[in-house]
Amino acid sequence: MSYTLRCATVDDIPALAALIPRSVRAHSTTYYSAAQTEAAIRYVFGVDSQLIADRTYFVAVDRGEMAGCGGWSRRRTLYGGDQRRVGPPDLLDPAVDAARIRAFFVDPDHARRGIGRLLLEACADAALDEGFQRLELMATLPGVPLYRSQGFREIARVTDVLPDGTAIDFVRMDRPIHR
Repeated sequence: MSYTLRCATVDDIPALAALIPRSVRAHSTTYYSAAQTEAAIRYVFGVDSQLIADRTYFVAVDRGEMAGCGGWSRRRTLYGGDQRRVGPPDLLDPAVDAARIRAFFVDPDHARRGIGRLLLEACADAALDEGFQRLELMATLPGVPLYRSQGFREIARVTDVLPDGTAIDFVRMDRPIHR
């Protein structure tokens, strides 16, 4: 497979809205319970239209099919979608703050083919071009192995109690940007 990246547009929102829950359900089964997965889809994992508007969200495409998505942000928001963002939307200062890596999801039919690394490289390059020297993210448990393999280190384990009372664990991670 040969994946190409492009910036997501508002026209991609329906496809993203279908891809994200499919990805979460497939990749979360050994890390989160079914109840945690469904609550996270409802309250955490969804399209973040601010990333699309900022032109910092990418889709990976293979022969016209959306295979994955992910982005970065120059805003303080650390994770979440339109339904519930965690962190304010204020702009970060590249001289002191880390750019945020956000909302990575891979279609289960395209898993383990380098899409996450491809997206992460594009995000790091774009953030570096804007003067950021570090990256920070809130990893899902299924995402931790990818991020560790790409040089991220654990800052803290975090439990987010969702509006319905469901607790879900994440790992806050960071790393310097390097090419």
